[in-house]
Amino acid sequence: MTKQNEDKKPDQVVFDKKTGRYDAAIKEYGTNVGAPSISTTNVKTWKNVGISKVNHMLKQKFNELQAEYEQMMEEYKWNELIYNTEYNFEPIIGEVYYLYHREDESTFLSVIPPSSFKKYSFIGAFQLNFEKMWIKIEIEE
Repeated sequence: MTKQNEDKKPDQVVFDKKTGRYDAAIKEYGTNVGAPSISTTNVKTWKNVGISKVNHMLKQKFNELQAEYEQMMEEYKWNELIYNTEYNFEPIIGEVYYLYHREDESTFLSVIPPSSFKKYSFIGAFQLNFEKMWIKIEIEE
């Protein structure tokens, strides 16, 4: 036998040339013809489900942030309007005040409720909180 034939082992024989041992028993995978075949797992479905869930969660969070932003902008506009309107008293935290619109397009804040004050058009009722922020409240007219 030649040197080349001596080194050649049959395909079903698992021989490690580095260690000089037959190591089929310690392999993590099957080494004989009857062993189950090794195939890659199809992860496409798993990825698609994950992408769908993540996109749904991010879209929901974006919608929540967008709604919160719109509410904050509305509060900002009301506060800007009230702080730039006319009133001749120092508002008390927790009290309800009423915002009116005059015929000359100016606005003013009053303690008189709309049921008792029909001369001007009523815009809304507001309450000053402890952070000096005006909060629009609903009242029964």
